[in-house]
Parts: sequence; C-alpha cells; structure tokens
Amino acid sequence: MCKFYENYQMLAEAIIMQAVRDYRRCGSHQVQDSIENFFRSDWFTSLCELDGEKLIKRLRQERTMKNG
Repeated sequence: MCKFYENYQMLAEAIIMQAVRDYRRCGSHQVQDSIENFFRSDWFTSLCELDGEKLIKRLRQERTMKNG
C-alpha cells in the first residue's frame, strides 16, 4: 500500500475518532447537533465508508445506557 494512502487513512480515522470522543464527552445539545451534522456530511462519507446515521444511533444508545 502506498505510504501517502496510509497517511491519509490514519488522518481520516483520527478525525472521525476525535469527533466520536467529542460527542461522547459533550454536554451541549448544540455541540452534539454540530457533530451529528458532520456525521451526515459529504466530508464524513469521503473520509470513510461508515454509515453516519448508524453511528449516530449507536452513540445515542451509548449515552442513554450511560445516563440510565
């Protein structure tokens, strides 16, 4: 695999993982909405092959379970 492609993949994964960490930590609905918009964006789909809606659903479920 090309080193450039590997670096691109690592950067894309880091961006997505930071967004997930931020979503999990934030207490503001405004910030959550902004991150959810990112997960639904063309940029997100260009970074990975994940389904943004499924990711949002999973993160919401985690939050619900955590807050009981």
